[in-house]
Amino acid sequence: MPYNNYPTLSGALNDLKKRGYTEDFNLKENCIVCASKSLELKPEEFYIDEVHRFEGMSNPDDNSVIYAISSSSGVKGVLVDAYGPYAQAITPEMAQKLRA
Repeated sequence: MPYNNYPTLSGALNDLKKRGYTEDFNLKENCIVCASKSLELKPEEFYIDEVHRFEGMSNPDDNSVIYAISSSSGVKGVLVDAYGPYAQAITPEMAQKLRA
């Protein structure tokens, strides 16, 4: 899985958008959702192309991760989530997909 060393979360988001990851995904317990396209994707319906982690400089609890995601239907976008103690509760299938 490709990994770019972005210094900031906003820099990563801007570059990914330039590279075609234009949609915003939100995490639900058992899927990811693209509200602008009224699309729900189960773990078997999307691919994690890249993962980029960021740690808060002043607060170690301020950790974020960006997933560059593509779907079998051609939709590409990003999912921004917390990791560590503030990560959202998800199903084991979603956890396996996102942590792989």
